[in-house]
Amino acid sequence: METAIVAGGCFWCTEAVFRDVIGVQTVESGYIGGSVENPTYKQVCSGQTGHAEAVKLTYDPQTISYGEVLDVFMGTHDPTQLNRQGNDVGTQYRSAIFPLDDAQHAEAEAAIGRWNAENGAMAVTTIEGPATWYPAEGYHQEYWEGEGQRNPYCLAVIPPKLMKLRKSFQAKVKS
Repeated sequence: METAIVAGGCFWCTEAVFRDVIGVQTVESGYIGGSVENPTYKQVCSGQTGHAEAVKLTYDPQTISYGEVLDVFMGTHDPTQLNRQGNDVGTQYRSAIFPLDDAQHAEAEAAIGRWNAENGAMAVTTIEGPATWYPAEGYHQEYWEGEGQRNPYCLAVIPPKLMKLRKSFQAKVKS
């Protein structure tokens, strides 16, 4: 198993997408890229800690490559929005990739380049790190599968992302 860390806005939404991707074994919501140790959700939401809401994935590289993980990431959120995704505004909602080594860093640059070339646009996705990972509080984990199905925000935002996943990455979606 290998690990990838990405931030694409609300971690509930990003987590929901990656839970449906073939080869992804686990998805954990958390915080990364800030200056406060062990931040809380309330602290991160204030925009004062510098952290991004992110997900940490473990995946089987024989089933899905790191580059393919990044292609799904870039293709299921709007990487052209600086420090926001839809109505979620602030640096905690930035589009960012947190590579864990030099090979992942090179793949991150390539993925952003592929997205830019294929979409005729310029992603504002940053490549950051190294940085410390902090798991989010327990109630944020597997949010869409539980509370999220009753949350109006999630009901408005997550289904379109899942439809985009199914349309654009059909061969990578769990049945």
